[in-house]
Amino acid sequence: MATLADRPINTFDVSQDALYVEDTWREPFARLRAEMPLSYCPDSPFGPYWSAVTHDLVAEVELRHDVFSSRWDMGNITIAEAVNGEGFPNFIAQDQPIHTAQRRVIAPAFSPSQMMKLDKAVKARTKELMDGLPVGETFDWVERVSIPQTLGMLCILFDMPFEEWRDIKRWSDWASGVSADNLNEEYRAQFLAQMGEMLARFDRELEDRRGKPPTDDLLSRMVHSEAMGHMEPMERIANIALLIVGGNDTTRNSMSALVEAFDTYPDQLERLRADPSLIPNAAQEIIRWQSPVTHMRRTALEDTRLAGQTIRKGEKIVMWYISANRDEAVFPDAEKFDVGRANARRHLGFGHGIHRCVGAKLAEDQLATLIGEIVRRNIRVIPQGAPTRLASPFLHGFTAMPVKIAPL
Repeated sequence: MATLADRPINTFDVSQDALYVEDTWREPFARLRAEMPLSYCPDSPFGPYWSAVTHDLVAEVELRHDVFSSRWDMGNITIAEAVNGEGFPNFIAQDQPIHTAQRRVIAPAFSPSQMMKLDKAVKARTKELMDGLPVGETFDWVERVSIPQTLGMLCILFDMPFEEWRDIKRWSDWASGVSADNLNEEYRAQFLAQMGEMLARFDRELEDRRGKPPTDDLLSRMVHSEAMGHMEPMERIANIALLIVGGNDTTRNSMSALVEAFDTYPDQLERLRADPSLIPNAAQEIIRWQSPVTHMRRTALEDTRLAGQTIRKGEKIVMWYISANRDEAVFPDAEKFDVGRANARRHLGFGHGIHRCVGAKLAEDQLATLIGEIVRRNIRVIPQGAPTRLASPFLHGFTAMPVKIAPL
């Protein structure tokens, strides 16, 4: 039997909030990719865990879903055990066949025909938001652009009033709050209170849809389906939380990252002005470059081998997307934001295999539309100070970003 001494021990805990708040995560992950692509951290606030940090290993773990489980009752999908101490049975925290059946309920909302309808709303909303921004005055890009754009689209998907976006944002932030600072009873009690409030609000919407003929909105799809129409309260909470987190957090953080990317690499914005056909690829590249989901976690269902190491049944393995998307073996000059990168679509920012983000197309469309508006308006978005970064090893993002718009 393998002992601790037989394992590639990484004593540096990459789940520390400080790495992401201080934006110092690049060097430790580069060392791990070079020295121990699969390593074991025996001690962290979240317990021991394996880390997969290269593109090939992360993809392999994703594809071996029969061995590396997403199940909520095995530990769920983040480095933390469960979600703030609670089981959270949403459809990405399930294995087959439950995962497949529930995903099929949601997936048609992002079909090609639906995306044609949503694209019109994306374009109209993006133009309206950009029209309302001050020129030459400092404002918060996160508050004025990233959050209302993505939450506005989420309200359309739910067929709910846009005026409720602040409530939805608050619930999203609580649902995605993975941090060592949150591992206490006070936070857990507040989390449960927020989730209860969210459920009460959405249950009213679900009951409204139940009494009406089926429509295209996500809540109607859920309540009129066999796989999701009769869920228990915690399952309803978990799936609603998944939809609001997945539907706004990742996209809004990539939208904010655009400001950093174009400020750091201004020549790339000029490339887009010269050749707007690169805009869809630029949307893929910002997802790779930012990696808005820092990691996902799996749990071994049995003893298994990976990269020459034995992973024991019940052990957790963390797939660090943020590192895989900087893997020089796949992405040459990986630190550079390159709108013409030939293989930008190989990023793992939305996962891989059966758990790849079901709403990826909508996220890509929102990002491409925003980039297109910046290009079309001949403006620069100029940082007016350092952004405030999210304290989390799970979502890689921003809470504030002071900027000023200047015409070229």
